[in-house]
Amino acid sequence: MNRLLRRAGVLLLPATVAVLAACSGSDQGAAGQPTIDARWTAYERPVEYPGSVTLPAEPITMRDGVRLATAVRLPAGEDGEPAAGPFPVLVTLTGYNRGIPAIPAFNNYLVERGYAHVSVDVRGTGSSEGAWEAFSETEQADYYEVLDWAASQPWSNGRIGTWGASFMGITQLLAAAQQHPAHEAAFAIVPMGDGYRDIVFSGGQTNIGFIPLWMGLVTALSVVPTVDTLQNPALYISSALQNLTAAITTFQVPIIAQAVLGGDIAYDGPFWRTRSPIEVADDVRVPTFIVGGLKDIFQRGEPMLYEAIRRNNEAKLLIGPWEHVGGSFGAGLEDAGLPSMDQMALQWFDRHLRDMRSGAEAQPTVTQYYWGREDWSVAADWPHPAARAERWYLQPGGELAPEAPAEAGVDRTLQIPVNGLCSSSASQWTAGILGIVAPPCAADNRLNEIIELTYTTPPMEADYAVNGPIQADLWVSSSAPDTGVNVRLTLVDEQGRSRELTHGLLNASMRAVDPERSRYLDGEMIQPWHLFTREARDVPGIGNVVPVNVEIFPSSFVIPEGHRLRVAIGPGDFPHGLPPVADLIDQLLGVISIHAGPDRPSSVVLPVVPADAVVPAR
Repeated sequence: MNRLLRRAGVLLLPATVAVLAACSGSDQGAAGQPTIDARWTAYERPVEYPGSVTLPAEPITMRDGVRLATAVRLPAGEDGEPAAGPFPVLVTLTGYNRGIPAIPAFNNYLVERGYAHVSVDVRGTGSSEGAWEAFSETEQADYYEVLDWAASQPWSNGRIGTWGASFMGITQLLAAAQQHPAHEAAFAIVPMGDGYRDIVFSGGQTNIGFIPLWMGLVTALSVVPTVDTLQNPALYISSALQNLTAAITTFQVPIIAQAVLGGDIAYDGPFWRTRSPIEVADDVRVPTFIVGGLKDIFQRGEPMLYEAIRRNNEAKLLIGPWEHVGGSFGAGLEDAGLPSMDQMALQWFDRHLRDMRSGAEAQPTVTQYYWGREDWSVAADWPHPAARAERWYLQPGGELAPEAPAEAGVDRTLQIPVNGLCSSSASQWTAGILGIVAPPCAADNRLNEIIELTYTTPPMEADYAVNGPIQADLWVSSSAPDTGVNVRLTLVDEQGRSRELTHGLLNASMRAVDPERSRYLDGEMIQPWHLFTREARDVPGIGNVVPVNVEIFPSSFVIPEGHRLRVAIGPGDFPHGLPPVADLIDQLLGVISIHAGPDRPSSVVLPVVPADAVVPAR
């Protein structure tokens, strides 16, 4: 049905709770641009339907005959019968088996407020037939056909939004880039931006903490029978056999083997570009709400997705103090006096799928948590409009100062590629698992720093705020042919505890940078774009001093008055990264040297924000 005709009969309804009016321009950054545009207020409206009902499972047949397992949940009356509809439709495309409640593929809160919800197992996962190849071109083509199907059903009014976390956030953005005419809004929770740089090969090293775990999870959930298996046992048997065969012969096992052995998959190229939403984010034309986490596995890409999408249409960004699981549910929002994630999603979809005056457009554009202040703040954009580049220099012996060192010096430590197990990074890159078994390491980095080189500022004379991407520019050599370089930023409190804020990892042999794709602030490169191609790989060689630009993942934090900022440098970040076998051999039994002096000014550049520009979110 024509979209204009669909809209013609929709009434504009007032929000149940009034929203704070925008205050654009009331607070100005250093260049005169507004630094905040609103603060949060609650949005809620009553349940419209007392329950929900899931229709009998019905597969959708794709263009090549592959059947995708699908379930539909509709608003229901007190008698448990589906309400008449038609309804705006939420679509969730998942790889985690939509029949398993532990990983929600339905949102009853939204269904009971007048939305139909369609959940689909992508090909080769759950109970769907075919071979899974993780966001491949074939899988992405399926998304369009699914939206076609959802828009044409009798319970659908032809207006579609997408919702979901992690895998289900990634599929939303790849689907939105296809610009299906029925797709009108997205609420993407903890999605990936760049498959290579964000997660699988950060810094050119293989992520052995999360990727085998993730691939194993998708594979296992593809053979677990669910309640609706009994409705179509033939489809379950067919899909389980296909999924297991493909895992062994086509994708999961071969991909992991290539990653460990340094095959083509270990370098950036068409395989990763196809699977990276950031590559098509400019094509997204639906209003998009992005949720991210300061300790999420997609910490790097989430704010970059927001930036790219906002160039062409309305976008919002919420970044919390979360690892991946906490971010998936918006843990602690209500305790902090903010709306729940469900309330945010309702407000978003009510405006964009039901044309209600929900006030979504007046809510803050960017909301983010600040470590050190332990509170939420709002801003008109990301990075913070008031951010300015400020450089701190490593001084031989361990000081971090605003001036380059007057004399040259060298600090050294052993190259131990498995360093990092006792750090908050180990918890982050296993989606919180290692944080459960080693909680003290998440709160204090000092044990990890025994074999790291540390450089620390004097106590801050006033609160020192940072927001955005960060870069370390180091002069490095090694007694081995190659070395890993991991840089952590930590907050050192008055008792000497060193709390990790963010970090970055890079193989020295993968240091080549594309200056055209790198980010600059005040003329300073602040986020390098490394090539990560086989052709660009350049092993430094024994004893050769080379400049290495380490991308430190973006963050937001405040170093409170009296506390100190620390840069801790080591050779690795296990299990976040482990070099492929050939690179690992080049790095074993070495000593890494960090050079600092007038001719080799190793330093870190930060996006610094005036502390009074970090304004409360409510």
